Amino acid sequence: MNPSSQYPHRRRLTRAEARRRRRNRAIRRVAGLTLVACVLVGGVSFLLHRKAPVPAASAASALPAASSTAASEAAANGLFGKNEAASSAVSSEPAAPDNALGLTAEEASAMLADPLMVLVNHANKMPDNYTFDTKECGSSTSVNKTLQTVACDAFLAMQKAAAADGVTVWMQSGYRSVSDQTKLYERKTQYYRDKGYDEATAKEKAAAIVNPPGYSEHNCGLAADLNSPEHTGLDEGFENTAAFRWLCQHAGEYGFILRYPKGAEEKTEITYEPWHWRYVGPENAAKINASGLCFEDYIAALQSIAA
Repeated sequence: MNPSSQYPHRRRLTRAEARRRRRNRAIRRVAGLTLVACVLVGGVSFLLHRKAPVPAASAASALPAASSTAASEAAANGLFGKNEAASSAVSSEPAAPDNALGLTAEEASAMLADPLMVLVNHANKMPDNYTFDTKECGSSTSVNKTLQTVACDAFLAMQKAAAADGVTVWMQSGYRSVSDQTKLYERKTQYYRDKGYDEATAKEKAAAIVNPPGYSEHNCGLAADLNSPEHTGLDEGFENTAAFRWLCQHAGEYGFILRYPKGAEEKTEITYEPWHWRYVGPENAAKINASGLCFEDYIAALQSIAA
């Protein structure tokens, strides 16, 4: 067989091709060596980490303990003083009063001691030592033109505010002396005597309309019977006036409460009187109105809290 037919003819490389092949072989050798080096370094690193000692459980648990100790020392050194003070303030804050009025015994006692909160009704006579100054604030047609000075000033301010809203409010009857009250009571009692009632029944019926002397709020100068040009009579028709509607919305701001509200007759022992307003002071009026209680029930609640 011809040798040339067994082996194909090989073309001799040019110098440029030879140089290119040598360069490629060099590059492959360098890449191979680099790969081997990387494998060796990785293996050594793995072995070293594998043999590294693992911290003992006691040492690991010591870390949070140390942190806790550091925190305790920091707190002891006042680093957390503000937080501790706030926490202490919250924990030492007194509990809210456990009653419907939200008042402490001291607050209830203070309200009961306020002369403006004096309770005068069928069962509670005005104190004999209850004294005050009066000031005129009644309308030209009023029967009794004065109130306690503080109540009079409040009424005049309220009347001015109502006028600014286009509403006219007059005071028809204010302070009545005990002697005047005596005359009214005796006159009403005589009315029932003339109707044929015995003395006891006549006085009982008279007391349902006109309180006996010393037992009327008018005697303490804090009660005002109000009306307006819309309705000059002192009767239930007053509730249908703009004046009454205005008073229901704003009178409390000036310290007046509706003394004998509808539905409270059993407690007040007085029929519903939309014209009868009582001065107790703005702060007291706000609390009484917020409670929804009539004056008798509010005083009873205060006495229970203060006891």
